Amino acid sequence: MSTMNITITVNGRDRRADAAPRMTLIDFLRDELRLTGSHIGCEHGVCGACTVLLDGDPIRACLMFAVQADGLSVTTVEGLEDETGALSAVQDAFWETHALQCGYCTPGMLMAAQALLHENDDPSDAEIREAISGNLCRCTGYQQIVDAIKLAAKTLSTERANA
Repeated sequence: MSTMNITITVNGRDRRADAAPRMTLIDFLRDELRLTGSHIGCEHGVCGACTVLLDGDPIRACLMFAVQADGLSVTTVEGLEDETGALSAVQDAFWETHALQCGYCTPGMLMAAQALLHENDDPSDAEIREAISGNLCRCTGYQQIVDAIKLAAKTLSTERANA
């Protein structure tokens, strides 16, 4: 099978590699780039475990071919921490509120939360629930996740006020 050489900016860094035309973005990220933080769940775009940000918008990486991302920017869960390796406000809030149990949905939830907070710095519970509605969690009952996103919004607001 032939491959195509593609360049994708992943977590702020240009990454160049060969990809088969039908290789999904999630397989490219995990297998070619060794970024295994994003999970493969249903492979049908239903569960949200593979959610990444494509040019800032949350997408299901199992539904997109890697070659379609050529020249675009992808942020994975590994890209949320800062340059020192410190957790982002969203990651820290999930930890603080125990918003994860088995952890399988966590990368997708984090990316959905990150996208929401980029667009809306003070979301209501209903807006949070809408933003994460495409991500399935079988462990938490979602309330801790909602609490985590509210805490992250508060933390980010405080950081902006103190800047």
